[in-house]
Amino acid sequence: MMNVRERFSQNCLEFTQDHYLIENLWTEIEKKYSEKGRHYHNLEHLENMFSELDSIKDKIENWIDISFGVFYHDVIYDATSKVNEEKSAEFAKLRLEKLNLKQGSIDKISAQIIATKVHQKSEDNDINYLLDADLSILGKDLEIYLDYTKKIRKEYSIYPDLLYKPGRKKVLKHFLELENIFKTDSFREKYEVRARENILFEIESL
Repeated sequence: MMNVRERFSQNCLEFTQDHYLIENLWTEIEKKYSEKGRHYHNLEHLENMFSELDSIKDKIENWIDISFGVFYHDVIYDATSKVNEEKSAEFAKLRLEKLNLKQGSIDKISAQIIATKVHQKSEDNDINYLLDADLSILGKDLEIYLDYTKKIRKEYSIYPDLLYKPGRKKVLKHFLELENIFKTDSFREKYEVRARENILFEIESL
């Protein structure tokens, strides 16, 4: 499987042969996802998302757009901010313009990134696949899920349990209240049941 750096380069080479530009854009992404305090929302998260999307690649309408959506969806991540997605979308827009992507693609990628804020089902199925890949961790084996919850807690370490636990419960209950956590048949069949079990387990342990 290609690593994330190779994937990014391959994507960019569709639009430019400026290797210096590609290297600079990648270095920027790598630096952002390797920031201190990123215990879960890091390069490994991107690798896992690509692993999930690779398995249903034939169902995706525009692979390049969704790939850029993955690369930039968490590029700005501050546990204390409520506008990470908007900032990430703006960040992506400025970089993708340097690559001379068509405005239609930039708008689509921006919409994908913004969609990760509330995880509502979209009429655009590529958005749904991106959202499902983003949440796939919820449906993993309990051991992997618990490791994820510990990493998320570390990312929010600025908050004491008194604030963190009610906030986390609210997020988890929001997922349970959705008709389906996963928007696409592929991910729903694979992860829906386990995800609900994992979330209930975490709520009870908080």
